[in-house]
Amino acid sequence: MSALFLILAAVALAGACAAMMLRGLVHCALALAVAFAGIGALYLNLGAQFLGLAQLLVYVGAIAVLIVFVILLTRGADSAPLSPAARPITGIVVATAVFGVLAWAVVHSGAIRSPEQPAPPVTVRQLGVDLMGGYVFPLEVMGLMLTVALIGAVIVAMKEKQGTQ
Repeated sequence: MSALFLILAAVALAGACAAMMLRGLVHCALALAVAFAGIGALYLNLGAQFLGLAQLLVYVGAIAVLIVFVILLTRGADSAPLSPAARPITGIVVATAVFGVLAWAVVHSGAIRSPEQPAPPVTVRQLGVDLMGGYVFPLEVMGLMLTVALIGAVIVAMKEKQGTQ
């Protein structure tokens, strides 16, 4: 293993551990962004350019920023916490269910079986040409829907904030 791989793995693990252990929600979200960036850099280090860039753009650039916005917009919202006795049981049930679904998906996927003929390598340029050629309309519709949803969330948050003053 190269030293760069070990450094990037340590950054990703440190970000993930910090996201689990920190007390403040904003700090947890920022630590999660560091973990996402570390994973994206690992993909780039391993030669998967499209996966690495998609990780950096989608998860670090969109999901982590969206999480921070949601935390900042819903600061005053309180939810009823679970009772201390129900916390470990709920966590074990959820973890077991997620593990079961993931195990079933891995066993029933085609990833275990080796393909008969290897697929030709696809470059980022070919993916971009295909995405901007035949799939440009669905891409634009998704972008418009996400923009409308963000504007709607800001309007709802502003109305609730004005109503409390």
